[in-house]
Amino acid sequence: MADQVVLKNGDTLTGSVIQKDGAKLTLRSELLGEVSIPWSAVKSLKSDQELVVVLPGGESVKGKISTNGDNLEVASKSAPLAGISAIRDEAEQKKWEKLQHPGLGELWAGNFALGLALARGNARTETLTNDFNAARVTTHDKISLHFNQIYASALVDGVSNATASAVRGGWAYNRDLNPRVFLTTLNEYEHDRFQSLDLRAVFGGGAGWNAVKGKKTTLSFQAGADYERENFTTLTRNSAEVNFGDDLLWKASAATSVTQAFRMYPNLSDTGQYRMNFDISGVTAIKKWLGWHVTFSDRFVSDPLPGRLRNDVLLSTGLRVSFAK
Repeated sequence: MADQVVLKNGDTLTGSVIQKDGAKLTLRSELLGEVSIPWSAVKSLKSDQELVVVLPGGESVKGKISTNGDNLEVASKSAPLAGISAIRDEAEQKKWEKLQHPGLGELWAGNFALGLALARGNARTETLTNDFNAARVTTHDKISLHFNQIYASALVDGVSNATASAVRGGWAYNRDLNPRVFLTTLNEYEHDRFQSLDLRAVFGGGAGWNAVKGKKTTLSFQAGADYERENFTTLTRNSAEVNFGDDLLWKASAATSVTQAFRMYPNLSDTGQYRMNFDISGVTAIKKWLGWHVTFSDRFVSDPLPGRLRNDVLLSTGLRVSFAK
């Protein structure tokens, strides 16, 4: 027993219909796995399982489906095949319902990585890295959180000193106006001992555009303005900034994905000065909940304190634990 799809070129595919989403029909075949079929290429469709069908007027009906000429029939109702808005199996329907009115504690997904390196002998060193990312994505908005830290110390000839100490983190909220355009707010924090930066706090907002929004690749661009407050050991600076950048997610394969984020912050209070943030991470899954990651994080400041470098880079690698709710 199986669902059956007949294409306009005469080919027949059997398996289990998962969903029709937009202009694509997804079928799970025992031999081919998940197959994506252009809806315009479908000539007829018959199911042995009950499916939820969204008719052209928005009404949802459930039942076994079949076609009669150019019409799709389900639960004693008939509608033009070309006008069907969506089709979902039981699992996809539950996912869709969950996305309509989720609680704040639902739909979170993310990962956490912890790295530790030690040396013992003539030199005594410790290096600790943490990396955390989480996001809650619904049909109309997105909340994202991130945190990145490195701390290292060394004991040589009886003298102990910290050799690296930096913490970066923040959150952002995006609200969709339509599938392509969204509004965004952001709040970023940063501490870097060796830049003499006690705390940098950034509060801002803006608008963005989803240039690519697919299953394997998503790419968005955004721009806005923000207020920045920097507390250094010897001084405090307050600045107005504009900002612009991009966010990219690319699923290179079923096991490997790459995320990248870039932001440029030209200073409006001290024209000619600017900051730049760049983050990129690659993850290869070992199991569904476990993967190996390489993460690169760069912070550039055009006007550091005298005697300090303008660029600070964090590089970490190790095991990453993923979670989803």
